Amino acid sequence: MTNSFAIAGARIFDGQAWHNRSAVIVRDGVVERIEAAGDVPPGMKVVELDGGMIAPGFVDLQVNGGGGVMLNDAPSVEAIRTICAAHARFGTTALLPTLITDTPEITAAAVAAGADAAREKVPGFLGLHLEGPHLSLARKGAHDPALIRPMTDADETALVAAREKMPVLLTTVAPESVDQSRVSRLKLADVVVSLGHTDTDYRTAQSFADVGATMVTHLFNAMSQIGNREPGVVGAAINTGTLYAGMIADGIHVDPATMRIALRAKTGPAKIFLVTDAMATIGTDMKSFTLNGRLIRRENGSLRLEDGTLAGADLDMISAVRFMHRTIGLELDEALRMASLYPAEAVGQDGRLGRLIMGSAANIVHLSDDLDVRSVWIEGERVFSTRN
Repeated sequence: MTNSFAIAGARIFDGQAWHNRSAVIVRDGVVERIEAAGDVPPGMKVVELDGGMIAPGFVDLQVNGGGGVMLNDAPSVEAIRTICAAHARFGTTALLPTLITDTPEITAAAVAAGADAAREKVPGFLGLHLEGPHLSLARKGAHDPALIRPMTDADETALVAAREKMPVLLTTVAPESVDQSRVSRLKLADVVVSLGHTDTDYRTAQSFADVGATMVTHLFNAMSQIGNREPGVVGAAINTGTLYAGMIADGIHVDPATMRIALRAKTGPAKIFLVTDAMATIGTDMKSFTLNGRLIRRENGSLRLEDGTLAGADLDMISAVRFMHRTIGLELDEALRMASLYPAEAVGQDGRLGRLIMGSAANIVHLSDDLDVRSVWIEGERVFSTRN
């Protein structure tokens, strides 16, 4: 039976342009069209909103945890379901649960859980992000150095097999731990390769982009920086048109002035997009948790190991959007694109995510004028609402 309805009563941002006095027509979990509110087909159910704005649901490509759960500690479909639900209330309708460097056994369990989540069509699950273990010890950040290692033939084979089980598989690697030939083969297998946790130089980073790397993980963090004679990975990310770059917009990981400089300087068509790098704390009042047996404390808006090292972020996506709009000064439509369209483009999902156009998934967020999340739909099903 066809399930169709209209959403009206708010300004509509379709990912590119704004529509006033209009309605989104949803049929069987996809957007059919946007049309004048007065032209909604007779008899169709209308969800009438009380002002504010409608926008494409957010896409987060780096989510370590949420709802009190870390994927590393509970690599199961139940944990993935909890993480997706925790972030949905903040407007995220598609995400990559992210496994931080861990043992081969935990990695295999996370991939199996991702396959189950894809098969069960867990709302909000887009695929997995395997952040490590093929990183650089020099830029390990909060990753356990005892678990960092070079990529082997078996690792490469496992990544290709994992990609076949879910819509998106993203892996963060360092050139110090992965051969270019492997990156080429992973690209051919439709695995998204991101450079991160690396101290490599500008030309090496560009050469990896030439053979198939298409992204840089949490720009400015855990990578070589721009210098007067060596532009580093940061320089490669900004000056290479094929490299997308995720950025943590909490004002702690990257200084606001640095963000503005990067946004002005970025060479396209690839864009800088928002990630949360969120941990288990999102959607909870917990003050601490553990990662690979190490205590992480939550205080003053940040998450840190006991030695002060930043360990992920205490950030949700709507807060990142507000930060980009209010603190960085971006136009609201561009801040919204950084949270939806650009990450969808980065993983080849912009045909169905990041837009509200004919045939796109009905992943929709309703925001107040103050940018608070009021309601969220994933594939046409309302999964969160502040209404009783």
